[in-house]
Amino acid sequence: MSVPQLNEERRGEEILAVFDTAFGQLLAADPAAFRVKFRKMAASAFAFYRGTAGLFYRDLTEDPEFADRPGGAYLDERTSRVWIHGDLHAENFGTYMDSTGRLIFNVNDFDEAYVGPFTWDLKRFAASVALIGYAKALSDEQITELVRVYAGAYRERIHALATGAKSDEVPPFTLDTAEGPLLGALRVARSLTRFGLLDSMTEIRDFERRFAPGGGSIELDAATRYKVLAAFDGYLETLPESSLARPDSYRVKDVVGRRGIGIGSAGLPSYNILLEGNSDALENDVVIYIKQAQTPAVSRHITDQAIRDYFQHEGHRTVISQRALQAHADPWLGWTELDGAGQLVAEVSPYAVDLDWGDIDDPEEIAEVVADLGRATATMHAAADDQSGESLVPFSTERAIDAAIAADEEGFAPLLVDFAHRYGARARADHQTFVDLFRNGRIPGL
Repeated sequence: MSVPQLNEERRGEEILAVFDTAFGQLLAADPAAFRVKFRKMAASAFAFYRGTAGLFYRDLTEDPEFADRPGGAYLDERTSRVWIHGDLHAENFGTYMDSTGRLIFNVNDFDEAYVGPFTWDLKRFAASVALIGYAKALSDEQITELVRVYAGAYRERIHALATGAKSDEVPPFTLDTAEGPLLGALRVARSLTRFGLLDSMTEIRDFERRFAPGGGSIELDAATRYKVLAAFDGYLETLPESSLARPDSYRVKDVVGRRGIGIGSAGLPSYNILLEGNSDALENDVVIYIKQAQTPAVSRHITDQAIRDYFQHEGHRTVISQRALQAHADPWLGWTELDGAGQLVAEVSPYAVDLDWGDIDDPEEIAEVVADLGRATATMHAAADDQSGESLVPFSTERAIDAAIAADEEGFAPLLVDFAHRYGARARADHQTFVDLFRNGRIPGL
C-alpha cells in the first residue's frame, strides 16, 4: 500500500471516530434520517463541511497541521473566552424579524454557540469562503483577496465598536441600510406573510385552525402529547415578561411531531405547536417548534468547567447564547426539558430567508457580500459581553479583540488567508474520503 493510500485510510478512521462521537446515539436510533443527511453532505465539499463542525474542531485542537500553538495567535485570557457562534460559515446568515418588528439580516442558527477563542469563528468562516470560491472556479489569488476583504471588514468594525462608534455609524443590515444580495434577501422576506406560512402547514377544520396531515407531520399519542404540553408550560416560564403581554397568545390549538432530516437536525425529535397568536383572527396564529438541543462541537474542546457549569442543559445554552449574540432576538425564544433532555423553543418564522449563494457569482459582488458578513461577525462578537445581561463574559469583547489584533495588525489577514487555503484543501480531500466511505458501506450503522 502506498503512503498516500495509508494516509487516506488513517484519515478515514479519524472521520469515522468523530462521526461516532458526534452522531453515534442519534444514528443508531434513526439510521434512515442519517442516510438522508449523509447524502446531502455527499453532494459537495461545502455541504460536507457544513455537516462536520466536530471534525473541524478536532483538527483545530489536535492536528499539528492546523492546531493553534499554546496561547495561539491573537489569543489571550480574554480573547480565548469570547461568546462565539461555533458554526460560522458563509451560509449561516439570513433574515429574521426582531422583537421590535424590524426585518434584520444577520448571523443565524446558534445551535453550536459556546464560549471559546474568537479566532475559531473567523477560521471556520474563512475556510468556507475558500470552499465556495473553489466551487465557483475562482483562482487562489481571488480567494486570497476575498478572505482579506473579510478580515479587513471584521477588523474595521471591531475597532469602530471598541472606540465607541454610535449606533448610526454601525447600523444593522435592514431594508434601509443593506445593499446587494443582503437587501435582496430582506425584500424577499418582506414579501412573505404569516398567512402564507400557515397556509402551507395548517387547515381550517370546524372553524378552527389545525395542523394539516402529511408533509412530515406525525400524529402524537395521548401520552406524548401530554409530555409535550407539560414541556410547553415549562417553556413559558423562560420567556421575558415583555413576551407575555397577551395571555391568550399562549393558548395551544394543536400539536404534531416532526423528525429532523436536514444536515444539522438528522434524527432529532421535534414538535410543532400551533398557538392563538396576538388576536382572535385566524391569520395571526403562531407556530413554534420544540427541538432537542445537542452538545455543541466546540464544547468538546473547551475544558473550562465554569463555562460548562453556567448552563442548565443544551437547550438553555442555545437560548442564552443566541440572546447574548443577537440583539433583539426572537421574542418566542426559550427553553424547556422533555424526557430529561434540554430543548430549544422558537417560532417557525414566516420571515426567515437564508442568503442564497447560487446566483452570487461575480467576484466583486462576492467581495461586497463577504465584507458585509465580516461586519456582521464583528457586531455579533461585540454584542455578547458585559453589556449582554449575562455574567459569563464579564468584559468588553470588542475592546479585548481590538487590542489583541492591534498588537500584530500585519499578521491578522495572512493568518486567515493561510488557514483558509490549507483547510479548504483538507475539506475537499475529506469530502472525497467521506463519499468513498459512505458509498462502500463503511459507515457503521448505515
